Amino acid sequence: MVSATPVAEDAPPPPVTPGGTYSIQTVSVGCKLYIRRPSPDGTVEERLAEILSIRDKPVNAYAPKSKPIKEEGPPKPEDQWEYFVHWEHFNKRLDEWVSGSRLVLSRDLEWPRPKAPAGKKNSTAKAPGKAPRTQNLLKKATSNAAKAASPTPGTPTSAPSADYDHSPSPIPASLKRKVPHDEEEEEEEEDAEGDADAEGEMDVDGDGDMQTFDLSLQEPIQEPPLASFSKEQEIEKLRTSGSMTQSISEIARVKNLNRLQIGKHEVDAWYFSPYPKEYAHLPVLYICEFCLSFFPSTYMFSRHRQRCSMLHPPGNEIYRHEDISFYEIDGKRQLTWCRNLSLLSKCFLDHKTLYYDVTPFLYYVMVKRDSAGCHVIGYFSKEKESAENYNVACILTLPQHQRHGYGKLLIEFSYELSKKEGKLGSPEKPLSDLGLLGYRAYWAETIIDLLLNTPDGELSIDDIAQKTSITHADVMNTCTTLQLFKHYKGQHIICLNNAVLEKHQKSKNKRRRRIHPECLKWKPPVFTRDQLRFGF
Repeated sequence: MVSATPVAEDAPPPPVTPGGTYSIQTVSVGCKLYIRRPSPDGTVEERLAEILSIRDKPVNAYAPKSKPIKEEGPPKPEDQWEYFVHWEHFNKRLDEWVSGSRLVLSRDLEWPRPKAPAGKKNSTAKAPGKAPRTQNLLKKATSNAAKAASPTPGTPTSAPSADYDHSPSPIPASLKRKVPHDEEEEEEEEDAEGDADAEGEMDVDGDGDMQTFDLSLQEPIQEPPLASFSKEQEIEKLRTSGSMTQSISEIARVKNLNRLQIGKHEVDAWYFSPYPKEYAHLPVLYICEFCLSFFPSTYMFSRHRQRCSMLHPPGNEIYRHEDISFYEIDGKRQLTWCRNLSLLSKCFLDHKTLYYDVTPFLYYVMVKRDSAGCHVIGYFSKEKESAENYNVACILTLPQHQRHGYGKLLIEFSYELSKKEGKLGSPEKPLSDLGLLGYRAYWAETIIDLLLNTPDGELSIDDIAQKTSITHADVMNTCTTLQLFKHYKGQHIICLNNAVLEKHQKSKNKRRRRIHPECLKWKPPVFTRDQLRFGF
């Protein structure tokens, strides 16, 4: 989510209320004001944030009962409400609920920007004929398809379990798509004309001739050239814009969990995850690091740990080297465990839609072994039968294990499986911001390493793809991003410059762990037609 949406140059400025002239009851959804935020060095800073949602302060029903403290007078308003805020120029994963006492009412309050006046409607920008109307029909068809594809609380595919009741997820008005005024008027005119086109009838001109439209005439999206788009700019864009998402409804969902305790680690949740609504907004949700069951209180969690006998993921161990192991788990055989894993991963992935049915997937879970058991580090899922030859559907390294090289280890392992299958593989799109950076770094390191270790030094794009199991498109995109293609004597060649070699050497020096193919004991699973009939 971008914190500052682009506005027209002639747009009116947002209204501002001076500090000290308003109360906390005045603050509403869509406003921007300064809020106290603890900084990493222990100090408290005042940072601009946008209010996305407001709620009454939740009461923890699972907290141990204590004697009520007598309060003098009525409760203060700032102690009754909590505000879900997005910090200006910060990543969306840092959005959080704050108490009303952290709002700085002594500084200016910025209201949402008003809509442009109707008199500034530009009628000359429309294409002749009924092109705007057709574009509106395409927009309506696209929105209807998105609604049909996105999970809804009423469909069985959107629930993590038949017994689960999703936690409420209010959609703040500030996150809804803002429709320009001219589009609003066009939609009103279209509704006034009737829904004849929506029912499937052809639109005929007055002359009786059928009017056709070339859908390819729409203006393509102008992308910046790869040469001018540096890695620093890309990282900055990803840092401030958050993860790529498949639907606007996933962006608009407000985070419902605060913190998760997984083993000895306690981490903040990043995004919304459809855990049961009675567990929403708890101070801490306790998760068993072996069976991934979740509990709202320490008492319930401690009783579970006394009875839980699981010490490793419920699957086949297919790889072991030193203290790292990989387990292969069939989603059809281990429904509960895989659903709990999907719920947990949704707390840290905003670009995927969680579905109830996990049977079409195989899960490859990376664990770290010690005397206490096998602790989950990360995983990736893979379709049993992928029409697009995707070798990864969803990939995640848990936050407490990030920045230790485990992400590249997961990616490398997925390509080792593709080599065993004799196929070219690519991750399912779209990728998250961290996933995109991780895959690009792996592709660059693998391709450059192959070029340096080739004796004759002559490799085609197809040779690189066959030896690395990276698809031709990913090889081409990586070489183009690194500017490896040079035109020499009428043909394109791959040339490694000094900057690329220096960067490659630095990444090689940082790399700690690698996948050893000789330690992989695995054969590609073969499924019958009956085994691939999911949900029937």
